[in-house]
Amino acid sequence: MLTVTQLARKCGISRATILYYEREEILFPAYRADNGYRWYGEKEVERLKAITSYRSYGLPVASIRTLLAQKGKSQAQIMKDHFNELEREIQNLRAQQKAIVGLLQEPALLTDNKVTKARWVNIMKAAGFTEEDMTTWHKKFEELEPTEHQRFLESLGISEKEIARIRGN
Repeated sequence: MLTVTQLARKCGISRATILYYEREEILFPAYRADNGYRWYGEKEVERLKAITSYRSYGLPVASIRTLLAQKGKSQAQIMKDHFNELEREIQNLRAQQKAIVGLLQEPALLTDNKVTKARWVNIMKAAGFTEEDMTTWHKKFEELEPTEHQRFLESLGISEKEIARIRGN
């Protein structure tokens, strides 16, 4: 049996990370002593190795929790599913790039207020965006460039009330 510190050293991660995984309910000690010490066995070591593997593949903790709860699915199938999800995200990002490149070929459209909200929505849909994709796009734009996002929305001729709704204010 290993303590938290021993387990952390064995797996090359921090003690805090192991405690975080416990709080996130993806790793639990095999036994907790009366003095509060956590003890981990081989089963927990293997589970932690799987968790660190998944993290190295870019999986978020919430996804790992779901994956570890699945019974009967091989790691290969889980990774194929994740690969396919990443491929969908990549395709969405490529569609976003195409929409932006199309817009940048005529930057005066934005400054001249020739692109309306309806036209912009049509451009996004033509590039393969769903309503959810457009919402995500606006959230990221707001997060990364709030001032430019405001200017962009104003350039589409959108009312202040709707701009506030889109920006989440």
